[in-house]
Amino acid sequence: MNQPAKIAEIDQKMSHELQRVLAADKDELFQVMRESGGEVLLAALRNRSLDENHLLALLKRRGLPEEIFTTLHSGRRFSESNPLKFALVSHPETPSHIASSLLPQLNVFDLIKLCSMPGITPDQRQCAERIIILRLPTQPLGNKLTLARRGSAAIAEALLREGLPPVVDACLDNPHLKEGAVHQFIVSAASNAETISMIARSGRWKGKPNIRLAILKNPRTPAIWFTLFLPGLPAGTLRDLLLVPRLTGIQKELVRQALKSRRGGKA
Repeated sequence: MNQPAKIAEIDQKMSHELQRVLAADKDELFQVMRESGGEVLLAALRNRSLDENHLLALLKRRGLPEEIFTTLHSGRRFSESNPLKFALVSHPETPSHIASSLLPQLNVFDLIKLCSMPGITPDQRQCAERIIILRLPTQPLGNKLTLARRGSAAIAEALLREGLPPVVDACLDNPHLKEGAVHQFIVSAASNAETISMIARSGRWKGKPNIRLAILKNPRTPAIWFTLFLPGLPAGTLRDLLLVPRLTGIQKELVRQALKSRRGGKA
């Protein structure tokens, strides 16, 4: 068989295959999504029996041609599918401009899930975090509590700054929350007697020297924490506390009493 004849035969076989894929039923389409490539896959995307589950199966594969991602992104049949948007954004081969355009369309919990995935790029993670933080003011309390427990350090810090007591309590158990963020919250105007007491009771934070000092330098700290924390401080630290201008008269009196109890001991 000469070369032109071979080419004609290949073209004819491809034409038959494309027609078969266009007419395939739902079960056959799953096999196409798992095994076929190139032109056959692109033809399958035009099949009227195609549904969201076929596309999700397809996006579990690697080594897909870029045209697949472009076609899925520009198509209208599944443009409102949240699972498909997430599958596209989280696929490591999705072109960056497509992933970036879809990120703002994801819900906050998909964004949180995306942030914890090992294959996500640093730029995508930071973008997802920024989107979540911008949405925090409009989130219901239940969502904020979940985000406070599961969110990244940046998200937990942003929630902490809001100062809502139940959310602050949840943030304190977040393993990503950093000491600097807790310290900054204590000295900020967002803290109050209730939230300061939450930190003072926290098994994770109450034993940290910088956190204790920040608590004892805050005029909104309830007197009970002076009573409990001052006995464990060196006399020099107690004298420094007396110089803190923000402390109330009652708080300074508690410090003086703690100093008096040291008479006869080492300074």
